[in-house]
Amino acid sequence: MPDRLSLRLRRRVRTPRQKLVASLVTAAVVLGLGGYGVSRLTTPEDRSCAASVARPAGSSECVGVNGDGHAFGMPDLDEVAGAIGRENATLKPGEYATVAVLLPLTSTDGGMREKVLHEVQGAYAYQYRANHESNSETPKIRLVLANTGKGNAHWRETVDRLIAMTDTSDRLRAVSGVATSSTEVREAVAALTAAGVAVVGTTITADDIANGPGHNRYPGLARVSPTNTDEAKALSHFGRVDAAKAFLVQDTRTGDHYTDTLKAAFTANLKGAPHEPALFTSPADPTEEGTTANTFRQITHLICDTRAETVFFAGRHTQLRQFINALGSRGCTDRAFTVLTGDEGSYLGADKKLDRKALKAKLTVRYASLAHPDAWQPAPGRRIPATGGSTGAYSTFLTDIARAAKKPVTLTDGQAIIAYDAMATAVHAIRQATPEGAAYPAKEDVGTQWPQVKGSLRVEGASGWICLDNYGNPYNKAVPIVELTQAGAQRFVQTAWPEGEPPTDTCLPPKKG
Repeated sequence: MPDRLSLRLRRRVRTPRQKLVASLVTAAVVLGLGGYGVSRLTTPEDRSCAASVARPAGSSECVGVNGDGHAFGMPDLDEVAGAIGRENATLKPGEYATVAVLLPLTSTDGGMREKVLHEVQGAYAYQYRANHESNSETPKIRLVLANTGKGNAHWRETVDRLIAMTDTSDRLRAVSGVATSSTEVREAVAALTAAGVAVVGTTITADDIANGPGHNRYPGLARVSPTNTDEAKALSHFGRVDAAKAFLVQDTRTGDHYTDTLKAAFTANLKGAPHEPALFTSPADPTEEGTTANTFRQITHLICDTRAETVFFAGRHTQLRQFINALGSRGCTDRAFTVLTGDEGSYLGADKKLDRKALKAKLTVRYASLAHPDAWQPAPGRRIPATGGSTGAYSTFLTDIARAAKKPVTLTDGQAIIAYDAMATAVHAIRQATPEGAAYPAKEDVGTQWPQVKGSLRVEGASGWICLDNYGNPYNKAVPIVELTQAGAQRFVQTAWPEGEPPTDTCLPPKKG
């Protein structure tokens, strides 16, 4: 009887048939895995996110254009994007024109994300009114969201997609949003308008992203917000600032059209100021903290060395917050100061890094807002201007914005209000440009409507009357002056006017030159 060792040895010896079967199995496995590997290597990576939306090479952001309810991976936008998708789904082929809201939807900056959400909510609120509360006027309006990515870095591919949509069944006829005064936005506006697409800027305020006498860089561009120059003029009329007791703090980083034109406007309004401006340099991405907080600590010493009572600040919101925090611990807290700045101050209300205690150190912070919920609402001791806007238009907005979210939409930063007005202006132009008997206008005809948006053809905006001059700029637009309270609330102070007083009831811009 064989021992156990002999049995084990015999079991290890394979017959020729066994060897053949084993070889075939091994080959099949290797070939199968190899085929899978080759397939993985030769099949292009699927970088799509949704219809007409994909992740560009080297980026994880979903970039493109969509109106089917896609929220670009941003949970905050899920509710309103879904509402837009449902509204678009009710539209029949051939009965609508499309308006795009062009924004950095996937921004990682907290302030910008709040701004984006509120602008999309405002745009949807007017889309609903246009389709359901406008006496069946045509065409109906399809709304799409267009993402340019963080810092508008992917504006080119998104703009190219929008331009292509003008000649398809989408019938893109206007682009709204374009909400930051940056180089990327300027290039996007230039590309769109060069292609004959009408553009309505919401919160772009830079003077050089505009048309004017002698230059028409952006044919078909309109804006519903005042320029930085008009903001500075309104602040000057409101504050009656003594230049001898004023001091300017400004960013030296160039290429930021908001900052560049704001400091030019402040400089023009501070002729006779005794001191040269205090300078700081923000990071290339001004939403980053950088090292400017150290510079502001030094600047507060210089301010204490002056007789200044009013400080004009020309810079973006991150640096503005750092500056306010530094002023809260300045050496001369026994002296009172007022900081005046542009509409970037609207970000402060939601900025969790703002030191609220700084506002208790004899420090008042006021900014020129683009819109405010209290500007056109009656209140004890507050007189509503007889022209330049109306309580009725604002009341209509409140009805419409309630449809944009289950919870009340935040209105104090003005973004939802101004985006609603931009959509109203875009829809007004699209319908005015539509020939009698036609379903929709020609692409090039929409932007030619701007010179007629004035007088009795003005847009009754929730932020105030929108009366455009021949270059698409709002004439003497209401500028709410807002104060940041010690609790961080954004308190309406009063409405100021670039021309010093409200427009006449005709709202016709005077001849220039």
